[in-house]
Amino acid sequence: MVIFLNGRFVPEAEAVVSVNDRGFLLGDGLFETVRVANGKTFRFAQHLERLARGAEFLKISLPFTPREIQKFAEQLIAQNELADAVLRVALTRGAGERGYSIKNSGTPTLAMTLHPLPPQNADEPLQWSLVTSSFRILASDALSAFKTTSKILNVLARAEAEENGADEALLLNTNGEVAETASGNLFWIYQDKVCTVPTGRGVLPGITRAVVLEICQSLGLETNKCVIKPESLRNAEGLFVTNSALGIVPVAAFDGQPVSPSRLVDQIAAAYGEMLVRSSV
Repeated sequence: MVIFLNGRFVPEAEAVVSVNDRGFLLGDGLFETVRVANGKTFRFAQHLERLARGAEFLKISLPFTPREIQKFAEQLIAQNELADAVLRVALTRGAGERGYSIKNSGTPTLAMTLHPLPPQNADEPLQWSLVTSSFRILASDALSAFKTTSKILNVLARAEAEENGADEALLLNTNGEVAETASGNLFWIYQDKVCTVPTGRGVLPGITRAVVLEICQSLGLETNKCVIKPESLRNAEGLFVTNSALGIVPVAAFDGQPVSPSRLVDQIAAAYGEMLVRSSV
């Protein structure tokens, strides 16, 4: 596999960063996960816009312009001949002196890697079982607007879910409200409305989340951004998770109880698949 690292394309074995890189030492950085379909990135402009806003917030200088990053990504996809994949863009503050101060940080590190799509069986569409995690995220955290590399809470939440025989973890915020899952945004169907949690309550404004809201508008489906407690999710007529790597993943079980299939979830998933195909032509 060829890796993009700081302006160079190098074999994976040669793609190394300093042990003093603050991304390694402190999780001082950002990342974006982008779907690649038929050799083309999906909604990369929105991912790069969020990356740029996050870099500005963290006071990290982007070493390349978004247009340059886009071109580098296209070259990376072509060199690896991986037409359907997941692209990961990682930005760190770079190597620096020990400690928290950013005064003497060096040149930021930018790396891009390609990963095969998770295997899927057409005869058995992907569905997840979801369990509520014991871990909590801050209800009002400015960092939740960006994908920072500090994801230990998400790692532990997913590990907890897997230990309990589930696929994914539902994260509540410190107010006890539904926030998101360990790897994506949560949607639920209630009285034929497509509902999700508003941003600003510990929720990442996901790119696929935004795509789903666009799809709902195009299909004439009513949406609702509202705060909800986990016990109220049991009244939902359908649940699904969105993330850039997998798109739309229906939830088949929540906290050990089955979740009924939803025609609206199927309709939205089909529209998402069509949009992905159109964008790759």
